[in-house]
Amino acid sequence: MDEDISIINNETRKEKIINFFINNKKKLISILVFILLTLLAFFSYQMYLTGHKELLANKYNVAVTNYEDGDKTKIETAMKEIINDKDKTYSPLALYFLIDKEISVPKEEINKYFDVLIDEVNLDKEIKYLIIYKKGLFNADFETENNLIAILKPVINSDSVWKSHALYLIAEYLFDKNQKQKAKEFYNQILSYKKSNNKIVQETQKRLRRDFSE
Repeated sequence: MDEDISIINNETRKEKIINFFINNKKKLISILVFILLTLLAFFSYQMYLTGHKELLANKYNVAVTNYEDGDKTKIETAMKEIINDKDKTYSPLALYFLIDKEISVPKEEINKYFDVLIDEVNLDKEIKYLIIYKKGLFNADFETENNLIAILKPVINSDSVWKSHALYLIAEYLFDKNQKQKAKEFYNQILSYKKSNNKIVQETQKRLRRDFSE
């Protein structure tokens, strides 16, 4: 008797499953097609990104090679195009190249490209802080105190490994402007920050002993 009931229950379950698939055939096919199309789109996009990355890498390497071989006519255009491509690897490299080689680009335009990297490129947090610090470093020779602090504020207010670098840049800027009391406040922040770079701590201690000891 129990065996008969068990057989009936099994048959009933099978029938319910079959009926479910029959009654929902169109929905199930639609879901399956959607999943397949989603996977196809994802893998196609990944292939596009990989191919585009390779093209960008080749463009950067060719531009650098041509520049080093003496052909400097197209380097500015190539690097600007790479920056505007907003790639997390090659766009920063292109901007650094323009700055390091002192290629004649107006500082306002360089700052615009810094902002593209900071605001529009999907960078890791610490890389973004590094780029903000480099923007401050680039502007330190001609910006006002308030503007320099405003540029570096996101790093100063963070818990980043680049925080001590930003503090030291401002402290040295103020010291050169003969604003020693303000500079000392930033030097002290370096010493009180637990993640401060060891070399920067050493330089800060030297500065305080040499120029602030009474």
